[in-house]
Amino acid sequence: MRAAVLEAYGEPLSIESVDAPALAPHGVVVDVEACGICRSDWHAWKGHGEWADDRVPLGQILGHEPAGRVARVGDRVETLAVGDRVAIPFNLGDGSCYQCRNGHGNVCEDGYALGFEPSVPGAFAERTHVPHAEFNAVTLPKGVSAEAVAALGCRYVTAFHALAHRADIDAGDWVAVHGCGGLGLAAVQIATALGARVIAIDVRDDPLELAIDLGAEETIDASELEDERTDVPGTIRTITDGGAHVSIDALGRAETCRNSLECLRIRGTHVQIGLTTAAERGEVSLPIDEMTRWDVTLVGSRGMPPSRYDELLRMIDSGALEPAKLVTRRVGLEDVSDRLAAMTEYETRGVEVVTEL
Repeated sequence: MRAAVLEAYGEPLSIESVDAPALAPHGVVVDVEACGICRSDWHAWKGHGEWADDRVPLGQILGHEPAGRVARVGDRVETLAVGDRVAIPFNLGDGSCYQCRNGHGNVCEDGYALGFEPSVPGAFAERTHVPHAEFNAVTLPKGVSAEAVAALGCRYVTAFHALAHRADIDAGDWVAVHGCGGLGLAAVQIATALGARVIAIDVRDDPLELAIDLGAEETIDASELEDERTDVPGTIRTITDGGAHVSIDALGRAETCRNSLECLRIRGTHVQIGLTTAAERGEVSLPIDEMTRWDVTLVGSRGMPPSRYDELLRMIDSGALEPAKLVTRRVGLEDVSDRLAAMTEYETRGVEVVTEL
């Protein structure tokens, strides 16, 4: 089968013919119909993560936002059949650890990261394997397309988990979203659907225009402010008459993280969903005394437990959420390297999806 393989960091992926994935008794093999191209793929492609012992090894098949149809079923799998349409979470659990048994499979103690480690080759390929499939593979409603599920990927589900489960926003809350790439725009749409009033912050006109289309009530072009470091939080506090109830850093840069924390009102919640770059190397200086004084909450969010996908899929099936509206480009497998390179200078818009494998 054809696959895009990471042969050198920062260099074009190699489009190769590789062996089809082996089938585990507890797994399924899926024909990939669509796979999102995510900034996490960019981090892997650039070789980031060595500061957290999390660098993706060379030789890895990337791609972690797939949807497709079950092609083969392991001997121990009873609830899935050939032809079933499924979403595949990127953070795969084993279904048996304490976290999985208690509804937190996204942080499985012995989990796998699809497309980021050799034991689970990714989905920039014609087929991919899903281990512990009865726990991980999520059957799709008829009305939800593979392209929409590829837009869910890790970005949309991470944003949904962040807002609905980690921050637990209420209708009418002000939510500030710092960074309007695919992850931030997902947060804009989801927060709006949950009844929040959204402020979108970026330095580019195009994503801010898309944020308005997705429901943002206010936008801030940080490039137009005299001092982004102080003026972004101040502007948000003025708009919201006291600060955001919930603020999300969807970019992972030191300044967006601090801006997110400093724009909060008393007892506000900051949610970190953007991963840091080589500039921060996983570390950001934070105003701890200020957070303590004002009873501020800081939480992280990564993916979403497979057991809670039904909440999100019901909203998509009903039309309350439309992840497909984030899709701005459809490409082939040979185009992935160019699209990853475009992310280096933030030249992508919304969500881009591989549909030609």
